Amino acid sequence: MARKTFNEKLKDSKDMPKIVEVTDPAAVARYGGTKMLIAPPLFYDEIMKKVPSGKLLTADMIRDYLAKKHGADYTCPLTAGIFVNIAAHASAERDTDETPYWRTLKKDGELNEKYPEGIEGQRLRLEMEGHTVIQKGKKYFVKDYQDKLFKLTD
Repeated sequence: MARKTFNEKLKDSKDMPKIVEVTDPAAVARYGGTKMLIAPPLFYDEIMKKVPSGKLLTADMIRDYLAKKHGADYTCPLTAGIFVNIAAHASAERDTDETPYWRTLKKDGELNEKYPEGIEGQRLRLEMEGHTVIQKGKKYFVKDYQDKLFKLTD
């Protein structure tokens, strides 16, 4: 069986969005509730497309936004990371309708090594839009990223 393209994965919503009841006490304490949203990849892609040049988002901001919008306590962090990467790679596969995935950062403004072209590709695109990328140890971050965050609204 042939592997799915990233665009096929992007459009595969299965039975999502769905809210799952979490009973693990550690997870409930960590994330602040029992209702966990699992949102489909397209939801992440749609949000990532809204970010204009010069602005930034973090994956956590997308998760918080989706949880509130769907009446959940939080959004699954594992699937969120996977689906943000699917959106990025699906965009790289397409010739048109680009998703500016490089504007979506990891927690604390960190660059995402799993994006197409890795850290170097993301760094170049961000610097072309006027951001300063700094290195801390082995990780890379957008300097003062909090000042450039995009406000998610409906």
